[in-house]
Amino acid sequence: MRKRWWKILAVLLVGYTITAGLLADVPRLPILNEAIRVLHFHVPMWFGMIGLFTASVIYSVRHLQNPLLKHDIYAIEFANTGMLFGILGILSGSLWAKFTWGAFWTNDAKLNGAAIAMLIYAAYFILRSSFSDEQQRSRVSAIYNIFAYSTLIPLLFILPRMTDSLHPGNGGNPGFNAYDLDSSLRVVFYPAVVGWTLMGVWLTSLRIRLNTVKQKINERLEEDLLRNRSQPVTDLS
Repeated sequence: MRKRWWKILAVLLVGYTITAGLLADVPRLPILNEAIRVLHFHVPMWFGMIGLFTASVIYSVRHLQNPLLKHDIYAIEFANTGMLFGILGILSGSLWAKFTWGAFWTNDAKLNGAAIAMLIYAAYFILRSSFSDEQQRSRVSAIYNIFAYSTLIPLLFILPRMTDSLHPGNGGNPGFNAYDLDSSLRVVFYPAVVGWTLMGVWLTSLRIRLNTVKQKINERLEEDLLRNRSQPVTDLS
């Protein structure tokens, strides 16, 4: 039970977020209206994505310092879940944009930066699949993962603040906290950030366990194959 408390907390917080995010009262703001409910899903997904990508790059650095297979597995699986959260963040953001800005996609600096960031991380997965040697794949992908993360922060948080942007808190626009993130939204938003992040960590832990089991099975099969090859062939003639 001690090891499962955070999983139970994740389920409770996500369940609360979905229920309250869709049914609780929200401020009746111009243009946003009911579309502001997407705040409880879109923004926490991005927070979770940043956390997952951060964990991924930490394990990539650890792998370069101490090349253990465990570090590579953690790095790729945190990146996998981070990519999932990033895609969900873009999809929910596009839905929000349709009802607030009139189009699923606009020429917005943060939207374009998010798309470029996802493409950079997509290249990370393609790069991994191009190597057959395990050690070479893990080392090269760890280096690229550091590069991908170093581009993520400027694309999402620096460049949008230096140019015009429709997003709150960017391009001279006030952030949500300044004008419309009132108490009715905060009681759902903050639990949503924690809940979705914990859910991402839980999903990653499941994938890590699955990947570890597959690795052990492959190692056992290779050992059996080598053992069978080393056994002398009996002459039956």
